[in-house]
Amino acid sequence: MTTKTIEAPGTTAKYRYDVTAQAPGANLPQRIGARLWLPMLAMALMAFPVAVGLAIVRSTTISDGGSPTTIAALGHFVPAVMFLGFASVFAAITFAIARILGEFRTGGGALQVTSHRRVETLRMPGTAKAFLALMAMAMMTLIGAVIAHFVVGAATSSGSIEIARAGQWAFWLEGVRRVGVAMYLLSIGLGLATIFTAVRFQTTRLTDLVAEPPLDGAIG
Repeated sequence: MTTKTIEAPGTTAKYRYDVTAQAPGANLPQRIGARLWLPMLAMALMAFPVAVGLAIVRSTTISDGGSPTTIAALGHFVPAVMFLGFASVFAAITFAIARILGEFRTGGGALQVTSHRRVETLRMPGTAKAFLALMAMAMMTLIGAVIAHFVVGAATSSGSIEIARAGQWAFWLEGVRRVGVAMYLLSIGLGLATIFTAVRFQTTRLTDLVAEPPLDGAIG
């Protein structure tokens, strides 16, 4: 396997790519994305209705003049379940992006093999590396906030934490959740930018295939 650089015609864009004799398979993040995007989406679809149900219970408790302790505890359980859903749906989107990139990688390689040309595969660009790193950080941030909400909610309902202290935790964890969502959205943007790069590389490669002679003399 050799590594080369290609410049897209009519642009200043340059792409690093590997040259192989056979089509490469999907890499590890792409294989994980292909397996997990649907389970993550299913988890989100289950979490959101539960969060809505808990919110209804909390509002009913408030209107009925229920226990302040119960209301404070539900004030943590509701965002915990809601943002478990958000973490899941964001994970589904990022995993779907990884799956799409995997399809470009394997499909482009298969096309080049079928046309009896050398296989040129785009190397992982910087946007893809940043996409993976931010996705992991965002997931850990949101899941950490969800776990903290559950812990504080349980401690509040048992009386281990005062209601005022539980309110302070709610404000702090809201900030953590916002940071996690911001990182997730940024990672999704980087993932989409990576798809754009892959499309441009594939377009450049398809243009080259027309003029490139087959490796074994066969009709391409």
